[in-house]
Amino acid sequence: MTEPLIAPEVYAELAETMGADFAAELVATFLSDAPNMIADLKAAAAGGDADGYRRAAHSIKSNADTFGAPALAAQARAMELGGLPEGDPPLPALEATYAETAVALKALADA
Repeated sequence: MTEPLIAPEVYAELAETMGADFAAELVATFLSDAPNMIADLKAAAAGGDADGYRRAAHSIKSNADTFGAPALAAQARAMELGGLPEGDPPLPALEATYAETAVALKALADA
């Protein structure tokens, strides 16, 4: 099953619970931190650091779940549970999904 890019109801619930301004601030923080999380994932993969790889994937997954980005969360979850692959990790696909997700989340936060 393919997950949707965004689950607007999750973001709406966060905005209702935390307040729209604070939810938008949290999204902005995630969008500025996510590239560092992806860089950590890449570094762990390049260095053969299985634990670091799982931790970085877990961080991406958890944040994506919080903000209503199920497609990104599902990719990161698969990486977390699958552990460090023997071949090339699916980083380009994750980066592409993150880029699309970032645009969609920013649009939600700016609405």
